[in-house]
Amino acid sequence: MSTVRLTMAQALTRFLSRQMTEIDGQRLPIFGGVWAIFGHGNVAGLGEALWHERERLPTFRAHNEQAMAHAAIAYAKANMRRRFMAATTSIGPGATNLVTAAALAHVNRLPVLLLPGDVFANRIPDPVLQQVEAFGDGTVSANDCFRPVSRYFDRITRPEQIIPALARAMQVLTDPAECGPVTLALCQDVQAEAYDYPESFFTERLWTPRRPRADRAELKAAAEALKAAKKPLIVAGGGVLYSGASDELARFSAATGIPVCETQGGKSALPDDDALNMAAVGVTGTGAANRLAAEADLVLAIGTRLQDFTTGSWALFGAAGKTIIGLNVQSFDAGKHRALPLVADAREGLAELAEAIGNWKAPESWTNNAKAGKGDWRKEAGKATAASNAALPSDAQVIGAVQRTLGSDVILLHAAGGLPGELHKLWQAGAPGSYHAEYGFSCMGYEIAGGLGAKMARPDKEVVVMVGDGSYLMLNSEIATSVMLGLKLTIVLLDNRGFGCINRLQMATGGQSFNNLLKDSRHETLPEIDFVQHAASMGAIAVKAASIAELEAALTQAKENTRTTVVVIDTDPLISTGSGGAWWDVAVPEVSERAEVRTARANYDERRKRQTIGN
Repeated sequence: MSTVRLTMAQALTRFLSRQMTEIDGQRLPIFGGVWAIFGHGNVAGLGEALWHERERLPTFRAHNEQAMAHAAIAYAKANMRRRFMAATTSIGPGATNLVTAAALAHVNRLPVLLLPGDVFANRIPDPVLQQVEAFGDGTVSANDCFRPVSRYFDRITRPEQIIPALARAMQVLTDPAECGPVTLALCQDVQAEAYDYPESFFTERLWTPRRPRADRAELKAAAEALKAAKKPLIVAGGGVLYSGASDELARFSAATGIPVCETQGGKSALPDDDALNMAAVGVTGTGAANRLAAEADLVLAIGTRLQDFTTGSWALFGAAGKTIIGLNVQSFDAGKHRALPLVADAREGLAELAEAIGNWKAPESWTNNAKAGKGDWRKEAGKATAASNAALPSDAQVIGAVQRTLGSDVILLHAAGGLPGELHKLWQAGAPGSYHAEYGFSCMGYEIAGGLGAKMARPDKEVVVMVGDGSYLMLNSEIATSVMLGLKLTIVLLDNRGFGCINRLQMATGGQSFNNLLKDSRHETLPEIDFVQHAASMGAIAVKAASIAELEAALTQAKENTRTTVVVIDTDPLISTGSGGAWWDVAVPEVSERAEVRTARANYDERRKRQTIGN
C-alpha cells in the first residue's frame, strides 16, 4: 500500500479538496471553501495546512465566528445542499461562537462542517489557554456543547482517526435524510502530528444525491387516500427545493387540480404567479392558503417538518377525520401527527404518486374555489403593499417598494423579527430558491452573513437582504467582508427602534409594552444610531430614505452600484398586515393583576379548544 506522510491537518485539508459533486453536468469541488478565524488552537496546525491547499480549497476570513458559519450555511442552502463549506476556529470563545450556527443548521437540515480546535490530547498543557475544565470529567471540553446540535460529532485524539471520521462526515453531509452539521473537534497537538496515510484516501470522489423511492405498500395507501379526498391540499416544504422537485410539483398540481401552499422553507417551490399556488400557509400565511387549510380533508405534506408556524399550532388544519400524507425523505418527519408515511425523495415520490393515481383529479369546484380565493388575496395583499406617503411606513409598504423596484428575479433573504411574517405572505417569489428565509431557528443576526453566503453561491444573482435594526445591531460585521471580497449585497435596513415584532406579540398577549422598543427599555438617554455612517464606515455605500418614493429611488441606484449598498428607512413598529395569518400558541399567564392579560388568557383558552391534539 502506497502511503504519504502528512500531519493530520494536512490530511484533512487534502481530503476535503478532493471531494467532488456534479451540477448540471459540471464537475465541481463539493466544498466551496473554508471560513477561518485563526487562534492558538488552529493557526499552527490547520492554518498551515490550509495555506498549502489554498488554490484547491480557498480560505476566507470573516470578522465573527458565528457569522462565518452562517455564511457557510447560507451557501449550502443557496446551493440546494449540493455544495457546502467548512468553518474553523480556535479553542475557546471562537469555538462556542459556532454553537448557535450549528443549532441553526441542525434545525434547518443544512450541511456544514465545523472544525473547532480542542484541548491537547496528550493533556500536558493542562489547562491550556481557554480550556473549559469539568471538575468531575477529564474528557470534557467546551466542544461537547456541539453534541446535541450536530448530526455527527467526533473528537480527533489521534491522527489516524481522521480517516473514518471524514468518511462518516461526508456520508452525513450528503445524505438527504441525515443532512445537517458535522463537528470534528480537532485536538490542537494532534493537528500537527504526522501519520503515514494511504494515498487512496486522497483519490477524488464524486458524491451524487441519493433519491430513495417509495415503499410499495406506503405508496398504495397514499394513493388510495388521495383518490378518496374531496378537498385535498398540498403543503410544500423545503424538501421540494432540495430535491429539485419544483417542476414535478407543478405538473402534479396542474394535472390533479390540487392547490399548493408553501412553508417558509418551501416558498418559491412554485412561482407566485402559478394559478394554483396559494402561497404562504400557517401563522404567517395568506388568506387564500389558510382558508383551504381549515377545510382540507387531506393534506399532502411534501418535504416539510410540520412545525407549529405551518400548522397554526395544530389549530389550523381543522377538518374532522382529515388525513395527512407525509411525503418525506426522513421517516422522522414522514410519520408526524399520525400521518400516512410515504418515505421517499420528493421528486421521485411525486412522480410515483402521480402514476399510482392515474387520471384522478380533485373536484373541479374545489380547484375553482382555490383560484377565486387567490384572486381575493391578491387584492388584499395589493392594498397592504401599495405605495404610501406615511411618515413611518409599514413593513408591508417597504416590501411593496422593494418588489416594484427590484422584481422577483432577485434572491430575497431574511430571518428573524417581523419581516419573515410579512415577506412570507406578501413577497411574490419567482424561480426556485429566489426566496431565502432562515425561519426554522429564527436566528437574529443571520441576515447579512447569510446574504454573503448566498452571494458566494450565486454570484450571478442580485442578493437583497431585508433586516431590522435589532438584527443589524446584533451582527453586521460581514458588511466589511462583503466589501473586502467584492461580493455586492443590497441591504434594506428597516429601523423601528427596537424589537418591534416581539413588542407586538407582547401587546397581543395582554402585556404592557416593556423592554422591547428602545423607548420602553430602561434608559438615561435614547440612542440616536446613525446606521448610514455605521455602514459606510465598513466600506458600504449607505443612504437614508425619508419616504417610500426615496426608497424606490435609492434601490434603483443600488442596482447600478458595484459594491454593497445599505438603504435605511424608518418604519412604524406597531403596524402589521391584518389580513391572512393564523393563531399561534403562545402561553398567556393564568393569573394577572392586569385586565388585558386576563382577557387575553380567556381568548387563549378558547383558541386552544381548536387544537387537534395528537393529530
